[in-house]
Amino acid sequence: MTGFARAEGALGARRWAWEVKSVNGKTLDLRFRLPPGLDGIELPARQAAQRRFKRGNLTLNLRLDQETGTGALRVNRAALDQLLPVLSELRAQGFAAPSADGILALRGVIETEAPIEDEAARSAFEATVLESFDLALVRLERARREEGARLGGVLGSLVDEIALLTDRAGSLAALRPEAMAARLKAQLRALLEAEPALPADRVAQEAALLAVKGDVREELDRLAAHVAQARQLLAEGEGAGRRLDFLAQEFNREANTLCSKANDLELTRIGLDLKLAADRLKEQVANLE
Repeated sequence: MTGFARAEGALGARRWAWEVKSVNGKTLDLRFRLPPGLDGIELPARQAAQRRFKRGNLTLNLRLDQETGTGALRVNRAALDQLLPVLSELRAQGFAAPSADGILALRGVIETEAPIEDEAARSAFEATVLESFDLALVRLERARREEGARLGGVLGSLVDEIALLTDRAGSLAALRPEAMAARLKAQLRALLEAEPALPADRVAQEAALLAVKGDVREELDRLAAHVAQARQLLAEGEGAGRRLDFLAQEFNREANTLCSKANDLELTRIGLDLKLAADRLKEQVANLE
């Protein structure tokens, strides 16, 4: 979801530039920085951005320049009244008295008054500014799509890694029916030979728990189903970020269950590798729309 775009425009003596930047975010957060007097364009600009994007933290900055000589100059009396006492205090401390042109050169003392315009001219100006904003959004969208295309290969490799680990877990000798049956029989024998002897209902409960814990086929089936769904989402491409983020959590959940059920060292190792791959997948998915 990261990207940057810029679009410039001009109308008469006015020139402007939009700079739009996007970084990762779970939801869509729009932060506008507009020059004074142009607050009226924020709502349509916000709506335009919301139509194009669903996720990401976007900073949308408009810089407006006006050619010199197009407006009357005036002294900002409020700013000057604040400066004069400070200048008098500095002079009393031994500093040289500033010249008149030095005072007038201070920022904010001299301002350029914008020329008075009618409502039709203002509307035309704002419409043109919004047109260039749409161009900036198009360029940002293109930049984000290009990044998404690059990430597609990375995400596909991570999903392939999860699929390979799932297949490896399913092919372990410890998960074959005869091996699972032998292990369950040995565990039941230990329960029956325990001293002091356990009550029959307790033995039945423990046996049921051992049978459930020893069978990880359900987790492997869910992992395989999640892999298929992730590949489908990557193939579709459009708006896959949120759903892939959910699948990354599900991969992690199944890996945790696999580790907790594992009665085999190799299965535990595979479960840990699955967790690492799911974590990397989640980190990369944060970059998608």
